[in-house]
Amino acid sequence: MHLHLHISVVISYQCFSFSYLLHLLVVIPTGSGRIKGKNHCQLAEKFILHCCFFFMHLQVFGSGAAAQVITSEGTHGSYLTIQLGSALGAIFGMLVAQGVSGAHLNPVYSMSLCVLGRHPWTKLPLYSLSQLIGAFLGAGTVYLQYYDAIQAFTGGQLLVAGPNATAGIFSSYPAEHLSFWGGLVDQVVAAALFLLCCMALEDKRNGPLPDGLQPIVVGVLILTMGVSMGSNCGFPLNPARDLGPRLFTFIAGWGPEVFKAGGGWWWVPLVAPFVGGLLGTLTYELLIEAHHPNTSNEEQKIYKII
Repeated sequence: MHLHLHISVVISYQCFSFSYLLHLLVVIPTGSGRIKGKNHCQLAEKFILHCCFFFMHLQVFGSGAAAQVITSEGTHGSYLTIQLGSALGAIFGMLVAQGVSGAHLNPVYSMSLCVLGRHPWTKLPLYSLSQLIGAFLGAGTVYLQYYDAIQAFTGGQLLVAGPNATAGIFSSYPAEHLSFWGGLVDQVVAAALFLLCCMALEDKRNGPLPDGLQPIVVGVLILTMGVSMGSNCGFPLNPARDLGPRLFTFIAGWGPEVFKAGGGWWWVPLVAPFVGGLLGTLTYELLIEAHHPNTSNEEQKIYKII
């Protein structure tokens, strides 16, 4: 009885959260009044697509792979399969959403484009909010799907640390060996390299990729990051992907420890990726893109592949 009640509460909260935030979206005031007509529909459509994209990529595939490995104690997968799940989820998520919204993967990436003048600042809050909500809903879906497995593995105690910890299925936590400054450096460096590579992938003058290949290359990039930079804290890289599930675990039974663990670690994957992302973006702009031969604005068109 308690189990069914707990699941019903989680489902109801997810549905209420999504419905309420979508309601807020459709009544957002603009400079000329409320959003109306075609612009209203396009904005709502992009909002829903971004939520669906993150629903698919961030949790259902990535955290689903982690849940399978952790709750089976390694008998149904390994660290590599978790990274494969995240990378493949990114590929299919981008294929689903890129045609309408550009499939923005990360608020750090979106902000970097805004800084470069390639994306309007007015859309950044909406994109970031949709990514956060999508990650939150995706975490809830994985939790419901693996509820029995998580309960069996933990004995009914939802822990953040220890041999039976399961909070790491959804969000990042530092390894025991990792210091605060080590974690900060880890995230800044990883995000800088990630954004530098993203800038290179979308630079038309730097050897453009064939149509349709961009999502696959981005997936390979995510896999590369996972297998080379994941042992310290799981290479979160994405503030929305980390905070959304963390908020879900906070209300789903793990409690305030999700914000206290690691000496208050939670804000590092929230802030450091923005610092690293800007560093990587500016590095590419100054050392590579600024040295391309002068071309027309049309030739410098940016393909929003993420």
